[in-house]
Amino acid sequence: MSTSEKTRISEGLARLSARAKEAQERVAAAQNQARESVERSAKEAREAAEAHAAEVHETAGAGQAHVSKSWTEVQKSWSAHLAKMGENMRSAKAVLDASDAENRAEGAESDAEAAISYAYGAIEEAEAAVLDAISVRMEANELIRKQ
Repeated sequence: MSTSEKTRISEGLARLSARAKEAQERVAAAQNQARESVERSAKEAREAAEAHAAEVHETAGAGQAHVSKSWTEVQKSWSAHLAKMGENMRSAKAVLDASDAENRAEGAESDAEAAISYAYGAIEEAEAAVLDAISVRMEANELIRKQ
């Protein structure tokens, strides 16, 4: 693994850590904000997630030869999931009674817990992928030196 690749990966993990901390702080602050402010923040977060998914798709497309098929499929699935969640949130605004609102809130809370669990797993997978990349690069360098 080249120095620039090591730096890029290390910086990516640092951005991931900082972004998780930012999310934690924004969620904590939301507990004391007006509903309209929280809705605005949620919309902004959803738009940021969609923009990032588009960026990942574009980046993956540019380096398709080096991105495994399974990661490409995960990215497509994630983009579809984001679109569906946005659609669900927009259609849920038509709630008419307290019972429906309660059900919607419970569903949203369950979705939030699932998203956190998925993100946690993604971080673990990212760690494994980075360690695998380091190992594979070491093996390649050893084989090159033996030639």
